[in-house]
Amino acid sequence: MDYKMGYRVKDIRLAEQGRKQLEWAQMHMPTLMGIKKELAASKPFKGRRIVMMLHITKETGVLARTVQAAGARIALVAGNPLSTQDDVAAELAKEGIMVYAWRGQDESAYYENMRKALEIKPEIIMDDGADMHAMVHQEYRNLKIIGGTEETTTGIVRLKAMEVEKVLRYPVIAVNNAYTKYLFDNRYGTGQSGLDGIIRATNIMISGKVAVVAGYGWVGKGVAMRLKGHGARVIVTEVDPFKALEAVMDGFEVKRMSQAAGEADLFVTATGDKNVVTYSHMKMMKEGAIMANVGHFDVEIDVKTLRSRARSERELRSHLREFKLENGTRIYLLSEGRLTNLDAAEGHPSEVMDLSFANQVLGALHILKNHGKLENKVYNPPPETDERIARIKLEAMGIEIDALTNEQKEYLSQWRYGT
Repeated sequence: MDYKMGYRVKDIRLAEQGRKQLEWAQMHMPTLMGIKKELAASKPFKGRRIVMMLHITKETGVLARTVQAAGARIALVAGNPLSTQDDVAAELAKEGIMVYAWRGQDESAYYENMRKALEIKPEIIMDDGADMHAMVHQEYRNLKIIGGTEETTTGIVRLKAMEVEKVLRYPVIAVNNAYTKYLFDNRYGTGQSGLDGIIRATNIMISGKVAVVAGYGWVGKGVAMRLKGHGARVIVTEVDPFKALEAVMDGFEVKRMSQAAGEADLFVTATGDKNVVTYSHMKMMKEGAIMANVGHFDVEIDVKTLRSRARSERELRSHLREFKLENGTRIYLLSEGRLTNLDAAEGHPSEVMDLSFANQVLGALHILKNHGKLENKVYNPPPETDERIARIKLEAMGIEIDALTNEQKEYLSQWRYGT
């Protein structure tokens, strides 16, 4: 593979299947397709250069097509080495998008592809995890970027740290903070796709298992809910007392990881932090315990120490590796500790990414329309944009809701009337 053709994908001959995948996704993304139709007519991104660093799935393909139809020149790279759907990447490359990604790229290629994308000198960056934002700030300070968007909790944490240190050089819309993103994508999307990945990789029965969910943010809530729905006894581990209390009130057991490590069959990390499951925890695990991660980066499970300390390691199934520990116990790791829902499964359903990616494109449009007016800060999406997306989605689903009467509006805006 090389860059001579203006793209770098696994096999351009996969494009036909990728086109079918995109067709299927578009059927289930009516919100984004409606926005695409509107923007294709007005071309607000005409002549603009946009780098997109996202998981290259069929849903991301629909987003890329939308931004391209709005007039932008796009370079697209993968937000994770294992998340690219090669057939979709091939089709997007055939459609004139500069795609530099394939499933299973190593770390060197991951960063080389990022640098290749930046050769278009982007004005807007659409990111997932903030790796591209970080690279631009560390190595490409000469680029004149007017702003960006960020998809994930992990990325927003990094960008807020940059803001606090006063090194953030342009405004960023925190797409993840939209209600229509985190209430649905993080919870229902990861809840379903995470469990889908675990089942595809293992084919275990969830019912009757003891499962630990590390972290009770929106992602953890979704995973715990789906595991419980499949009949698992779910234990939540947390460091936040409010989230821990919420988990208890939702009917889950809450324990320390050290307390839960010896009794669980399945561990799922969803915190966005590192070393949540340590080698010390692994040594407490029972024979056959399975570890999976649905947090953004591969740091939540201490894979490095596991590999260095285990007596043996082998691939037992696709996406599943067996490790024999020093004490003789065999435990199992899914997807090398990376995102199981994107490696072993297909990522979130199109219906939920319809909302998330509507926020991405409208966030980028907000950056463009307000160029010169925004400070170098992390901004939440405008509430009116969030509400617009929710209303479009409801309309597409054939659902009607009530509207406040003038009398009700007046009542809610006053203070004089009580009991």
